[in-house]
Amino acid sequence: MRAGFSEIEITPPLGTRKIGWIREIQGDRVLDPLYARAAVFESRGERAAFVQLDTLSVRSEDVADLRARLEARYGFPGARVMVSATHNHAGPAVASIGAVRREDGYMETLLGALVSCFGQALERMEEAACAFAHASEFRVGFNRRVVMRDGTTKTHGRFPNPEALCLEGPVDPEVAVLAVRGGGGAWLGALVNFTCHPAHHGGDGAFSAGWPGKLADELKARGCACPMFLNGAQGNISTSDPERNGADQSMEAIGAFLAEDVARALESAVWRAEVAIGASSRTLRLPFREAGEDEIRGTIRGAQRFIDPNLYDQFMPEVLEKIRREKTAPAELQALFFDEYAFVGVPAELFVELGLRIKERAHPKRALVVGLANGMVGYVPTKEAFARGGYETTFCGWSCLAHEAGDTIADAAVDLIGRA
Repeated sequence: MRAGFSEIEITPPLGTRKIGWIREIQGDRVLDPLYARAAVFESRGERAAFVQLDTLSVRSEDVADLRARLEARYGFPGARVMVSATHNHAGPAVASIGAVRREDGYMETLLGALVSCFGQALERMEEAACAFAHASEFRVGFNRRVVMRDGTTKTHGRFPNPEALCLEGPVDPEVAVLAVRGGGGAWLGALVNFTCHPAHHGGDGAFSAGWPGKLADELKARGCACPMFLNGAQGNISTSDPERNGADQSMEAIGAFLAEDVARALESAVWRAEVAIGASSRTLRLPFREAGEDEIRGTIRGAQRFIDPNLYDQFMPEVLEKIRREKTAPAELQALFFDEYAFVGVPAELFVELGLRIKERAHPKRALVVGLANGMVGYVPTKEAFARGGYETTFCGWSCLAHEAGDTIADAAVDLIGRA
């Protein structure tokens, strides 16, 4: 097996619009740098690659553009490249959402940087070995949906509240690692897969890579040259703990916890000199929701509009026109295979229950769900979640798919893995 890693700084200039709070915010300071990273693998004549961005999301149009550039410049098959975002809320406006308009100039600069970063990863390819490892982490991610006594769900509900009944669902505690070392034993890089929102500094003027950036810093200090973070099915998972009245932890603490998990997991890892690499993909056409007037106005039972409710009304005509015009949303599912492991890219904020379903039903293969990958169709809750409401199900531009979209994605992902 041969592998190569590279990273490039993508911190936007001050004054660039931020995206994480769906309202107009301009970045006025940099707490820590943002990066894009690339990892390229080759074994037995087959190739696969990952590109990771310290951004909220990535548009499918930009993924298609990047893949075309990589094919034209390096001859690398675009269908073998998975492009994902960490879902960092403290980054630049890489898409238009709510009151925030996409920073087109920044995006063109970003795409050029990604091409260069990928080329550096190709140049640095060397003989390598890899190891898969796992740990469980319960100190970081919490299900943020609290069922109330009236049968509705409140996103970011809290205990102790006499009306709060229980948490709606589970978490995914798995910290999965694909670590790579060179022929001389140096730790070239790692892919770390964990499921949780990185929302620190989304609502202020600071640019930051969030706790995934602190995780990368911690792993670099431990000798990993290029750590990459791949988020999971984190649509309803947050760092604030409802059971402790919404208590949160610092980015630094979360990064340290996860780095400890990675180091502990790798202590007993078995290294492989080569792996069988494969790839498969499928594009779904997901139907939009047929929203009634109560949903459109945000008055349906359980609706929960965050930030400024007027923003929802302001952009509702745009959302409804898109639904009328396009009728369905394309969603690429992609699987990159490394022996018995399958990295499954899903272009959504998938609910954790759906991610766990994919992992369970893919057995005996080891599925690792990568959310925010190759595009973004918004929140994809479980069908059952719509009956209770909450922020993630409230009709708007980032939650407008039909109730059965989650089942469709999960079933198609399992089928994609099973065909390998």
